[in-house]
Amino acid sequence: MQQPAPPLATIATALRRERERAGISLAELARRAGLAKSTLSQLEAGTGNPSIETLWSLGVALGVPFSRLVEPPTAQVRVIRSGEGQRLEADQADVLVKLLAAGSPHTRRDIYLMELEPGQPRTAAAHIPGSVEHLVLGAGRLRTGPVGEEVELAPGDYVTFPGDVPHQYEALETSWAVLVMEHR
Repeated sequence: MQQPAPPLATIATALRRERERAGISLAELARRAGLAKSTLSQLEAGTGNPSIETLWSLGVALGVPFSRLVEPPTAQVRVIRSGEGQRLEADQADVLVKLLAAGSPHTRRDIYLMELEPGQPRTAAAHIPGSVEHLVLGAGRLRTGPVGEEVELAPGDYVTFPGDVPHQYEALETSWAVLVMEHR
């Protein structure tokens, strides 16, 4: 899968904002997220190439949804045409996600479009406590769910499961899905 560059300026601004809001140092955030301080420093400077896993671990360490780190401020009416929008790539599998809509601080939900290719499954670490994932498979075949409790989905199938436990996505063929991440 080909991927445009991640939204580095947005990520840099959001990381600084959320780290300062939490009142923690660069070194402390790096420790909590399990990252090298130099990696975090590069991300706050707007350089580097963060993976989905890196951004999720930073969100968990900061106690904020993934979307708060990658979503720029938006207008009231927003359209994302097919093929447009920033896509982020996973480290461990051929998985791309595109954040379609971030929830406001009051709704605490995010909507993603996921594109998955067969091969290595993507195991996701637990997200912030109270997270719940809702997924509708649009095309292909996918195995997903908490590790050890995965289910196989066909087009049109819906599944929901806790996102605050380790879980997995495995494309059994080229697939795409809409994922709604709910944060309680």
